[in-house]
Amino acid sequence: MRHYGRIDWLKSRVGFVLLLVLLVWAKTMMADVLDFNLFSGSSIIQIITTLINPLPLALLLIGVAFYFHKAKLFYPVAIIMYVINVVLLQLNVIYYREFSDFMSVSTMLGYDKVNQGLGASGFALTNIHDIFFWADVVVFVVLFFMKKFRFDKLATTKLMGFSFTTFALFLFLITLTLGEIDRPQLITRQFDSKYLVKYLGLDAYTAFDGLRVQRVNEQRKSAKKSDIDKVLAYVKKHNVSDNAKYVGVAKGKNVFVIHLESFQQFVIDLKVNGKEVTPTLNSIYHSKSTIAFSNFFNQVGQGKTSDAETMLETGLFGLPTGSLFATQGSDQTFEAMPAILRQTEGYSSAVFHGNNASFWNRSNTYKNMGYQYFFDASYYDTSGEKAMGYGLKDKLLFYDSIPYLERLQQPFYAKYITVTNHFPYDLDETDKDANFKTTSTDSDVVNGYFETNHYLDQSIAEFYKYLKKSGLYNNSIVVLYGDHYGISNSENKTLASVLGKNADNWTDWDNAQMQRVPFMVNIPGYTDGGVKDTYGGEIDVMPTLLRLLGVKNPSKYVNVGQDLLSSKRSKVVAFRDKDWVSAEYSYVNGNLYDKNGKVIAEDDWTTAQQKLVKKYQKEVNKQLAVSDSVNQKDLLRFYTPKGFKGIKAKNYNYSNGLNKLIKLEKSMGVRSTDQYTKNNDKMTQNLYNTDAPEKDLPKTNTSRIQQTNPDGGDTTDGGSSEDDTPNP
Repeated sequence: MRHYGRIDWLKSRVGFVLLLVLLVWAKTMMADVLDFNLFSGSSIIQIITTLINPLPLALLLIGVAFYFHKAKLFYPVAIIMYVINVVLLQLNVIYYREFSDFMSVSTMLGYDKVNQGLGASGFALTNIHDIFFWADVVVFVVLFFMKKFRFDKLATTKLMGFSFTTFALFLFLITLTLGEIDRPQLITRQFDSKYLVKYLGLDAYTAFDGLRVQRVNEQRKSAKKSDIDKVLAYVKKHNVSDNAKYVGVAKGKNVFVIHLESFQQFVIDLKVNGKEVTPTLNSIYHSKSTIAFSNFFNQVGQGKTSDAETMLETGLFGLPTGSLFATQGSDQTFEAMPAILRQTEGYSSAVFHGNNASFWNRSNTYKNMGYQYFFDASYYDTSGEKAMGYGLKDKLLFYDSIPYLERLQQPFYAKYITVTNHFPYDLDETDKDANFKTTSTDSDVVNGYFETNHYLDQSIAEFYKYLKKSGLYNNSIVVLYGDHYGISNSENKTLASVLGKNADNWTDWDNAQMQRVPFMVNIPGYTDGGVKDTYGGEIDVMPTLLRLLGVKNPSKYVNVGQDLLSSKRSKVVAFRDKDWVSAEYSYVNGNLYDKNGKVIAEDDWTTAQQKLVKKYQKEVNKQLAVSDSVNQKDLLRFYTPKGFKGIKAKNYNYSNGLNKLIKLEKSMGVRSTDQYTKNNDKMTQNLYNTDAPEKDLPKTNTSRIQQTNPDGGDTTDGGSSEDDTPNP
């Protein structure tokens, strides 16, 4: 029987492996707390999984050494696996400090992208506690030369390796199960790298990302240059327009895109207890300066919000499964709105969003789309009651964004992604409007939905007042759209009574009709607007906006949408699952419905109905297939429209955005067109009035909030003059 002293226990192979695993766990915890900030705002389950998840793969990888019985193999294998864990951790720590995200496998494999995050600025991104990532290696070397540490030549039993492997897999299944319980479809959707690391750990995130890259690469390898010719032929025939009346009516104006999170069309003009839920949006919707659509449908799949953004920016659908942003956005080729408007009309571009940059992989996808600036949660104070589950509350997002917005060179394309009207629709008591009384159904989700709708509407009202006071209003258009449903099919029967319908008669047709979301283009000074009853969807936004903004030859850009203002457009709207709706008929879950929601049995279809169903289904299948071919095979790498320059993601860096804007403003001098300059170098935030109760709360977490150098200089060497300098 062995007896070990204070250090002699290291002679045991089991003890040595457990020590290495413990060190991996300790270093990961240090990084989670000091660098990744993973415990902040975490649920109980997330805290548990974050505490456990470094262990499974460390045990699995380092435990591989037990399968090598000779000491001269056992120890090198164990040490190599340990070093791999530490190197992966260290690289991610440095990368995260610069980009607020974890390194993808694509980034690791691409030298230029790795150099972007870990090159000349790498040393500047190190902190004093980084010493502890490698201090133990020095200790091991000292112990070895002092002969306090020796190899154990007595091999372990053959079952030891199997035991470590089995226990590691068991622990991993626990974290995976907890993650799927807390975040359903955690793996299939991969909506946020930070969540994957919280639930499964950095090693597992890297492994899953590697599988994703392999799958994407396999799809792309199957692509041929001739494939794009088929796509171009379809686009040329499909992309119709005869809206000469509308072309260029918004030319040269700033574009605000306001993403109305989970907002559905049925709320427009709805009254609850005699009071309008959204009086501001109702007013905008019915204004003669607004082109609005009453039969506009969301067409998202599993990617939900990211799918809506994909369609809005590119005119292509999301993927059949998962999210394009999450699975392919890091290295996808896009012909997106920010880049098109910049290259054709001289627009600058920015996104304002109060959630983590890593959510839906936005920090990488936006670069490939050509967005110059991304003001994510790191630019705002999201501490305490200022944020909800999905980020900064809407009133604070609009208010806190002004110091960044007023520095954007005009014209600009600015997107605001709101989050307060997000499931589970649970406002803090301080945010509830005492004058608004919601419904009293049996569902807290339905009741809360109208409260958050009302809050969102108030946020829009405050922002509009600022636009008018600041002078931005008259030189801008505001695009407001709902990204997807807010009330799910499972809650629709409870909602039926609020809409004056009978829950007992609710069908799949009703569920399909509930997929309507608002889409309105508010053009101040325009007087020929109105509500159109045209059937369309999110896939049609890009070609519609390009024509309204007067972009020349918009049909040269690859998209599968159609101008909503064209009388020649298709009359059918495709859903991601290949179901469809139209003014006369809808095909949902294998049933054909007439315009009143009555099922038409297939045996009773007339010849005309059979032809129409076949025609519409063929259109839907073709539209989705072309989009999927472009996205899954990344076909746009084979085609560059005349006059369009491909986007290089490495030229974009979203850190220190305000400093970059100020530096640009100073370099332009009298040519600067930002609102701050137009306001005689005075800030405009004092013109913004908000009743958000959290506005004046003390800042308790300001370490990542954008700070401005006194001289307006940039504190990093990131970014590119090519992308940050406006056209002359």
